Amino acid sequence: MFDWEAAWHAALYGPGGFFARGEKPSAHFRTSPLVGPELAEALLTLLSRVDAALGFPPVVDFVDVGAGGGELAFAVRSLASGSLAARLRVTAVEVGPPVELPGVRWTSSVPPCVGLLVGHEWLDAIPCPVVTGPSADPWITRWWPALADGALAEVGAPRDAAWAAAVSSVRGAALAIDYGHLASSRRFTLTGYRGGQQVEPVFDGSCDITAHVAFDACAAAAGGDFVLVSQRDALRALGLSGSVRGSGWDWLESAARAGRIAELRDPSGLGGFGWLLHGNGVAVADLLPELPPWRPNPASFSTG
Repeated sequence: MFDWEAAWHAALYGPGGFFARGEKPSAHFRTSPLVGPELAEALLTLLSRVDAALGFPPVVDFVDVGAGGGELAFAVRSLASGSLAARLRVTAVEVGPPVELPGVRWTSSVPPCVGLLVGHEWLDAIPCPVVTGPSADPWITRWWPALADGALAEVGAPRDAAWAAAVSSVRGAALAIDYGHLASSRRFTLTGYRGGQQVEPVFDGSCDITAHVAFDACAAAAGGDFVLVSQRDALRALGLSGSVRGSGWDWLESAARAGRIAELRDPSGLGGFGWLLHGNGVAVADLLPELPPWRPNPASFSTG
């Protein structure tokens, strides 16, 4: 019997694996940190709220799990200012070779931290077992109860465990940003990306292999105080709405910024991502106002 999880893990993280050899996501698909500095700005606002809720500790962490080329970690480090910047420690967590970036330290495992941990498109790259319905797997029984006979399904238990461990490592808040689904909308989504194109997933290390995140299962596994909202709504709540103003060069700059924010908040694209935010020692209500619950974007289920 083919071991999907082992093959997936070897293809990404084994010797010669896609990420283990140093491939960076930026070379293969567009993510929010590559759009511009605006995501980092919003996360700094969120980190500032975490910092205040923690009582302004002497060292406050920003931990970027699944950091890729470190674009998000470096942007947060570069944009931080004032007292927060003086106390800020930025850590990038990645299995591949580190990138030398001023003010960013690298590690291959999630460290304990006080502040904000962000898993940006991290959980979707954690390999899972794959089963065929009908299945008696306990995770499938609970989280994919409508699995049809003969249909394939990713078993999200490894992601649940990884997220629960990450949340428990933080005093402050942990945020997962990803594409995903809920029990009411489960579909088999395993796919590959190479050179900016979605491709058939092959397990030879030549492409990224990814699948949607079961956000409801991850949230339940980590437990505690949490919310699941859309990137579109979360960014507005953190001050990113985008407006064009001024004249001349100021107008051009504000128009470019508004365009980037629109891309980040596009409900048919990046704005449809889920933000799963857990508080650990701080109240989520102190970090984000009440927002509509996230709903999956059916367009994100396309497998090419």
